[in-house]
Amino acid sequence: MAKRRLNKQQQFRIRKVQEERAVRAARREKKVQEQAEAGELGPEQEGLVIAHYGQQLDVEALEGEHTGEVVRCFVRANIDSLVTGDTVVWRPGKNESGVIVARGERRNLLQRPDNFGALKPVAANIDHIILVIAPEPEPHDNLIDRYLVASEITDIPAVILLNKTDLITDSNRQAIDALLERYEALGYEVVRTSAAESGDRPSPEVERLVREQTCVFVGQSGVGKSSIIQTLMPDESIRVGAVSESTGKGVHTTTTAKLFHLPIGGELIDSPGIREFGLWHMTPQEIEYGFREIRDLIGHCRFRNCRHMGDPGCAIDAAAQTGKISEARLKSFHRILQDMAEQQARGLKAD
Repeated sequence: MAKRRLNKQQQFRIRKVQEERAVRAARREKKVQEQAEAGELGPEQEGLVIAHYGQQLDVEALEGEHTGEVVRCFVRANIDSLVTGDTVVWRPGKNESGVIVARGERRNLLQRPDNFGALKPVAANIDHIILVIAPEPEPHDNLIDRYLVASEITDIPAVILLNKTDLITDSNRQAIDALLERYEALGYEVVRTSAAESGDRPSPEVERLVREQTCVFVGQSGVGKSSIIQTLMPDESIRVGAVSESTGKGVHTTTTAKLFHLPIGGELIDSPGIREFGLWHMTPQEIEYGFREIRDLIGHCRFRNCRHMGDPGCAIDAAAQTGKISEARLKSFHRILQDMAEQQARGLKAD
């Protein structure tokens, strides 16, 4: 999908914002340097970024005398963008504050597009994405496939969680079973549960997924994500709701993501941006790679510039004809490609 083109006024506004940020960063860096030279910064120690508030981050100390404490930290100017879930090296300063001096290696990085089409980092070091679906609202394979493509691109394993199993009836059971079997055949883990039937406690199925893991929940509205999160964090449910439904207002409202420690063990990273991350700008190459059964066919079409939309000698079409690719998945693949092409055409027309 083509990036959104900016007019001159937007370009000017972005340059001004970037210049102002650079000035603020220079001031912070000077202050940090002065503290370091005056011996006001403590020893380096490991920490975990658990929230992001504008130019400051909340870091949980993982070692030393501050272990378990949450410290509001500034960031050295030479460090790349930090996100929730990052491990960092930080130094305690005055007034219960600190300074982040280095970032640890990331196992993975979850990103989403900003309003101008550029990818924005959201969270890091996630063990798996839990994609929640339900009988109602009816699950659509095209939406599921978009989330799974994003999961494959970021190299973060995805688990499909069917919630509200109490709503399965004779009229929808066959379609739901066929949908889930399709993804199980591709190697995706599929779990069934019902937040309504488990009451105020997490169901055994959900508890097994999140225990000692760092996870995020995604899925369309109405499938019960918030209800599941509330069973996992009964004492934090109000705070989670404030984070998830926030419009950016409030003194301590996070605009990116926040990490919560679960009472049963494990961590949950939650934010609106994560819950909708699957619907992002994708290139044809990303889409091809994101479909597991298509990935190995890349480069095997007769023509190098094959669009995979009924072109002669298309290896993907040939695989579908022999049953190696399901008709539903091929249809979903074509629809995503078509949506991307239409969006690109609208972008060019607007120029």
